This record gives sequence, structure tokens and C-alpha cells, in this order.
Amino acid sequence: MEWRDEGIILGTRKHGETSAILEVMTRTHGRHLGLVRGGRSRKQQPVLQPGNRVELSWRARLDEHLGTFQAEAVEMNAARLMESAVAVYGLQTMAAHLRLLPERDAHGGLYEALSVMIAHLDDADAAGELVARFELLILDELGFGLDLSQCAATGARQDLAYVSPKSGRAVSREAGAPWHDKMLALPAFLQRGSGLRADPAAVEDAFRLTGFFFTRHVYEPRGIEQPDARAGFLAALRRHRTARQAIAGENAA
Repeated sequence: MEWRDEGIILGTRKHGETSAILEVMTRTHGRHLGLVRGGRSRKQQPVLQPGNRVELSWRARLDEHLGTFQAEAVEMNAARLMESAVAVYGLQTMAAHLRLLPERDAHGGLYEALSVMIAHLDDADAAGELVARFELLILDELGFGLDLSQCAATGARQDLAYVSPKSGRAVSREAGAPWHDKMLALPAFLQRGSGLRADPAAVEDAFRLTGFFFTRHVYEPRGIEQPDARAGFLAALRRHRTARQAIAGENAA
């Protein structure tokens, strides 16, 4: 068995004295693992870093075997991403979400989304809304997608302000008013085609929304916890905002 594909590195782990197990998200073969012989060498280590885009060749005697990878660098992103705590935790969070999907199942849309994330993840002002959108994509791929297109009660497409915790569908401000304290807030930037940017409060609401449905449909049924990287990502975002506000305050003074 043999194939060639493009992939983004999610992580590595040691194997024996000189080799490494490489985990990648590929364009057409989904999340895939393989052995890289000599993967811990000085030549290979800079290439096999999370966030790097690589050209892959995979070989195995049988399709169900781990197989071996040969990886050649296409785009070296790791050094840039490692300079930002937001980017490091963001990449780790997305890798944890991708591990919720079956290995080797193709998810071309997620690969393309991950590529966009990698390009912008070190922009801390944009990273929050990007990762929140990625979480919505993961929920959709897992079969638990939210319907944020129109009000579940009236069919209206305007002034959608809430999401029903029971149905995962959007609710307009007027229809949801009597039960607003039981609803989840729907940040306007998450609505398709809104073209809006997210302020800090909207980002917090977005992760509260996605976190609720991850817990209900994924974490609790599987008996697992939210990935530590997700909490680390949110904490890094908050530290970034605090630092920016302090700088703004000093400049204003």
C-alpha cells in the first residue's frame, strides 16, 4: 500500500532511540499516523514540528498497518506559531478536536479550515473567533451541528440572539425573550455572512456556546474531559486582552 498527500503536522511522539510517530491531518486521507525512521535526527526534527505543512509519502504492507512516512517540508510555520501562547494553545486545541474524529476518515473541509487557521493563528486578535468557528465545524462533522440560520420558533432570519440548549437551533430576540435566562447567547459574528468581528464578550459567549454542546454530545457520552489546551487557549486570549488594555491605558495617559 502506498499513497502521497499533503498534510499539516499535529504532533509527534518518540519511538525507540531514533524514530518518531508522526500525526498529521491530511488533505484526502484524514488524520493519519505513521512512523518516521530517523525522525529524531537534527535534520528531521525542525521539519516534524506541529503546524508545519509537509508533503507525505506513506507506505505499508497492509492498509491497516501503522506504516511509514517520508515527510518533506512545504511550509515551515512552527517557529512563527511558537512565538505566541495563543497560537500554541490554539493549535493544540484544534488537534485535540480532530482526535475526536475517527482516524483515516477524510474531512477535506476541515483540512482547508485548518490551513486557514495556521496562516492566522498567531494574530491573537483574530484567533478567538477563528477557533470558535472551527469548533462549530467539528460539531457539524461529528453529527451535532448547530442550526444558526433562522429562528426555530418563527423562521425569522434577522435579530437572532439566542440558541436553544435543547435543540441547538437559533432563536430570535423577540421569540426568546420570555426564556432568555435559559438560553445560550448567540454572538452575531457566528451567523453566516454577518461580516462582523468579535469583541471579547462575544468570543467568551461563543466558547460558552460550543463548550456546552461539546460537553453534552461528546465529552460526557465518551466519559472524557475538555482538553486542557482549550482552557489554556482561553486563558492566553484573556492575558493578551489584559496586556493590550494596559498598553492602551499607558498610551492614553
